[in-house]
Amino acid sequence: MEAVVLNSVIAGKKEITTAEMDGEVVMMSLETGKYYNLGNMGTVIWRMIDNPVSVETIIRVLLEKYDVTREQCEAEVLAFLNAMSREGLLDIQ
Repeated sequence: MEAVVLNSVIAGKKEITTAEMDGEVVMMSLETGKYYNLGNMGTVIWRMIDNPVSVETIIRVLLEKYDVTREQCEAEVLAFLNAMSREGLLDIQ
């Protein structure tokens, strides 16, 4: 597994089936059969990675939308994306 870092360019794998329930994305990996509920912030990030985007761009967009420190935003975004990477849900460039 490749680690996601600030200069990574990532995209959600196209083999993931998604649906929206109550404004949040739920998804299923056809490869593993696992289901995921992304929650509010995960849904925002998943929508941003529909096409390849840098982690730095994701953080910049979130900082403009939410009242959070850069350090907290970086830590939480990297933790979320690395968890998704461990599950095989991302393409990392």
